[in-house]
Amino acid sequence: MPRCRLFGYADRRSVNPNFGVLLVHQSAQKPNDLEKLFIARANAGDVEGLVALYEPHAIIADGDDVIAVGSMQIRAFFTQFLAKRPQLDPSNQAPALRSGDIALTSSRLANGDITAEVARRQPVGRWLWAVDQFVVGKKE
Repeated sequence: MPRCRLFGYADRRSVNPNFGVLLVHQSAQKPNDLEKLFIARANAGDVEGLVALYEPHAIIADGDDVIAVGSMQIRAFFTQFLAKRPQLDPSNQAPALRSGDIALTSSRLANGDITAEVARRQPVGRWLWAVDQFVVGKKE
């Protein structure tokens, strides 16, 4: 697996359309690394970096509504999401629940909302989300 001097092991390479440069993204070596990478990439406005955290056929949902299925829809969703230039705060992560190559990750956001995700270890050892439920519980 290629290694980047700045970021460690690469999970995906992508071209940043704003600059036309090849980006090498750090991979998640543990399931809970995904959330930390998500916050950093979202705050940096890195759409391709966010897409790289998901399996090619992953699903993202918010409450009862499916938002995106697959890389193309996930990319479109995050392009729209990041257009608002959100700055996300680190969340309070619960320890990942692992069973072999599958893990359940969950976080309580600063606003009290709770997220849940299913991550899968890939054949090369990195972790990617297969299912991302943005909000499973809202603070009342």
